[in-house]
Amino acid sequence: MSDTLTLAKEEQAVIDALEKLNVIQLNNVVKFMEKQYGISAAAPVAAAAAPAAAAPDAEEKSSYDVELTDAGAQKIAVIKVLRELTQLGLGEAKEMTEKTPAMIKKGAAKADADAMKKKIEAAGGKVTLK
Repeated sequence: MSDTLTLAKEEQAVIDALEKLNVIQLNNVVKFMEKQYGISAAAPVAAAAAPAAAAPDAEEKSSYDVELTDAGAQKIAVIKVLRELTQLGLGEAKEMTEKTPAMIKKGAAKADADAMKKKIEAAGGKVTLK
C-alpha cells in the first residue's frame, strides 16, 4: 500500500480551489459540507469524497464564479456587503468596486453564489454568475 495518492484531474481542481481560500472561507466550506452531507470534519477523506462522486450525474452546474460587473451608484453599500461576504479589508473592497469586472469568489456552491448575488444586488451592485 502506497502512502501517496494520485488524484484525478477533477479531484486536483477541488484541492487547488480549496488551497486558494482563506481560513474563514475554508471553515464555511467545512460547515456547509457537514450540514449538507451529514459528515464530520473528523471523518476520513474517503467519506467526504463519496457525495462528490455522485455529482457527475447531475446536469446542472454545481459551482459558480461570482463576478462583480458594476458597483452601481451606491458604492459604499456594495463595499460593505463585499467586506461582509469576503472578509476583505476596506481598501481591497473599495478597489474591487472601482476595477469592475472583479472576481468575488471562484467555485462557489449554487446556493452560496445565489445568496451573494442577492446581497450585492440589494446593495445596488450588479453580479454575473459564471
